[in-house]
Amino acid sequence: MAGRTVSALRPRPGTAQRPVVRAEAALVRHYRRLVRIAYLALPADRDRHSRVLAAHAAAQRALPSRWSRGTEAPLAAPQSAAPQSAASPAAPPTLAWPGEDEVYAALRLRVLRTALRPRPVRRVVAPRVWGLRLFTPHGGEEDAALDRALAALDAPARAAFALRAVEGLSAEAAVDVLRQAGAAGPEAAVAAAAEVPAGPGPDAPAFDPCAVRVQPTDLLRRRRSLAAALAVGVLGLTTTAAVLGASGPAEPAGRPSAAPPPGGAADPGRLVRVAPDAWQHTTRVDFTAWPARGERREDGALLGRALASWAQPGPRTRAEPGTDPGPPTAPPHLLYAGTVDGTGVVVLFDGQRIARYSDGQGGGLDLARADDPDPATAGAVVLRRQGTAVRYLLAPWVEDADTRRIDQPDAPAHPLEHPDGVTAAAPGGGFADCRGATVLRLHSSPQLAERSGVLLADLGGLVPAHLTWSPPDRAQTPSPSQTQPPSPSPSPSEATGQDALQAWARAGCAVPDATPGVRQLSLWAFANQQLPQNAGSATWYCLRADRWDGAGSAATAVLLPASRTPQRTGGGPGRACSRFEPDVAAWAWWRSPQGAEFLLAAGSRRVARLTVKGPDWSADRAVPDHTLALERPGRATVQVEATLDGGTRISPPH
Repeated sequence: MAGRTVSALRPRPGTAQRPVVRAEAALVRHYRRLVRIAYLALPADRDRHSRVLAAHAAAQRALPSRWSRGTEAPLAAPQSAAPQSAASPAAPPTLAWPGEDEVYAALRLRVLRTALRPRPVRRVVAPRVWGLRLFTPHGGEEDAALDRALAALDAPARAAFALRAVEGLSAEAAVDVLRQAGAAGPEAAVAAAAEVPAGPGPDAPAFDPCAVRVQPTDLLRRRRSLAAALAVGVLGLTTTAAVLGASGPAEPAGRPSAAPPPGGAADPGRLVRVAPDAWQHTTRVDFTAWPARGERREDGALLGRALASWAQPGPRTRAEPGTDPGPPTAPPHLLYAGTVDGTGVVVLFDGQRIARYSDGQGGGLDLARADDPDPATAGAVVLRRQGTAVRYLLAPWVEDADTRRIDQPDAPAHPLEHPDGVTAAAPGGGFADCRGATVLRLHSSPQLAERSGVLLADLGGLVPAHLTWSPPDRAQTPSPSQTQPPSPSPSPSEATGQDALQAWARAGCAVPDATPGVRQLSLWAFANQQLPQNAGSATWYCLRADRWDGAGSAATAVLLPASRTPQRTGGGPGRACSRFEPDVAAWAWWRSPQGAEFLLAAGSRRVARLTVKGPDWSADRAVPDHTLALERPGRATVQVEATLDGGTRISPPH
């Protein structure tokens, strides 16, 4: 096979241009794959703009600018770095594996050699882009986890991951290709790549340099002539990228893909306005389906001030953590323009962020991430905040709204009037101080039956956090129709039922994060434990906070009898208690009413054994009910470990 590979790249007499044509066709046909391989293999400590340009440069350099007229084709692979015996001549290198296009395999090898070259990426001759920043779209939590895992690998291991995940090569084939590319330790690189946890796959937009988004850098400082030339250049770049990336999936409709033309950055006529009933005729029920509301939606002066403030961020621009403070990435949607409590207010959405502009002293521009929202997270925006009181702008599909104290689940809710979507002032904030925050409950139109009721909490930012609830039986009891074991991960539901309200009232103030930028707060009661000496029962909770930027944190807590607040037992940043890490365990010391000291421990559905190690003692118990209580003469430093029914061991979060 190796001999056939090299001869396929060698021009026959009178056909010197045939390899050129084949290579050009392979490059255009597989350009997106080649760029993705380069992007994954390039150093992870570079910013996304530099990596995008360097990835395209590596793919474009795979096609030599000058072709040899000798007997060897210019795409022939370099000889392996492994030493050859003098007694036996070296065999021609293998470029392609069964089922692969040999010319494409040669291009891939050249891309890998460029990406693995130790010289700095900035020295690679890359495409030039003036006045713009290119970046791959922000992904979700899975994408962020995969990106962190790849960043911890060296370049050969990242290249090995690309060959296994993108190309689908076997471990043996990946080792051989890496060896031909000159990578150090190809076997170790493939082994390290195999340790990367399974995620969304590198075909996601977050790892696709052909699915870039564009943001201007110095939009308002350019002269008109330069701006016009830049607009033409961007059009040419976009057309070329569309041709080269034709084999890959297109960006979803409605996603921002380019910055607005420089001349119209503050032009109210460029604002996107949708029909009042647009949300009834689209499957994308989010901020893009909000109509323009407010009595000043035709006030060009107010809208111009809002757009100018966003196009040129200044000292009165306030961005929530994890939010890009830069200009809009696409012509914004106008959601609201009106006078609220005597102040002009404009609310805009550019597909990634909510922007709220306020006139007058103390006003300015507030920005918050809101990419990939759903009907729940796009249910309300904080329109105006005065002290502890807030006014909300509600989604057009909201029919009824009310407020209630989260620490008073049995108290009646208070209806909230919302003419034209603007609510009366309501209490807000104070969620994590255990004094009882006021939460917002929304009832949607019957046309959105799957979101008939949602609970939102104001955390001091622009977009309230969505509250969910997972009862123990939801995570532990299989459905009668299930033929496979149920998933161990919690299955969240809306927190509007009475059991959910009771749980949030008891354990809500143990949330690990209640700051602006949190997208969702989840509460999971993962175990109930009958306490010794007929002392009642304890409920174990895992509370999770997921942020709009993909980060998150979790906390475990136990609610003991006669206690009004939960006792937090551990936690920290990461994805514990999510569907990616659904198994959890926790422990705490407890003194019974009779004065005896007990160590209590509990685990989620798949925990089969609990092990406790003390200074001079240990205990290892099978736990059919997933809980353990050990009486000890006094408290001591201990180590607790849980064993799942498959044999995997986990430790409680600290």
